[in-house]
Amino acid sequence: MHIPLNIPNSLSIFRILAAPFLIIFAWFNMPNLFFILFALMLLSDALDGFIARLLNQTSEIGARLDSYGDITTYLSTPIAVWFLYPQIIKAEISYIIMAIVVYILPAIFALIKFGKLASYHTWITKISAVLMSLGVVMLLLFGENLLFHIGVYFLVIEAIENISITLLLKEQKNNIHSIWHIKEQNLQL
Repeated sequence: MHIPLNIPNSLSIFRILAAPFLIIFAWFNMPNLFFILFALMLLSDALDGFIARLLNQTSEIGARLDSYGDITTYLSTPIAVWFLYPQIIKAEISYIIMAIVVYILPAIFALIKFGKLASYHTWITKISAVLMSLGVVMLLLFGENLLFHIGVYFLVIEAIENISITLLLKEQKNNIHSIWHIKEQNLQL
């Protein structure tokens, strides 16, 4: 498979390659490097889709790379935080488990139905990504958990929508704005 090395794809690949280093920095108790890398990963996640649309470099492989970058970022972060801030993990374990489960559940549905991960990038997915990112930062830097909790509840809504989209589609599609846009975009039901 040929992956075009344009700016958006490079940003997604950066997140995939950076995830193990996030864990390594935490393991070796390097919080400054952890936060710098974590901030760069969140920034690259925020920019890759915007730059892809701006430069007309959207593609199916780009959507997949973005999803893989999201997965590696969101699954490596709790592991890294466990090493750096185990007290936060202990205090927030129920929300962390809920976040991981509702993040993984739509992927399982898509894998079962289509044999590959979905890359819907719905509006609610973008909102929950922002809320979760800000929530994790607020939790780690200031010990404030409200925004993190709100982000987890938005993840639940996102999971319900993504699973519903998967159940409605006959074949896997990328970049669906919302469940209400399926008919508008003339997708196969």
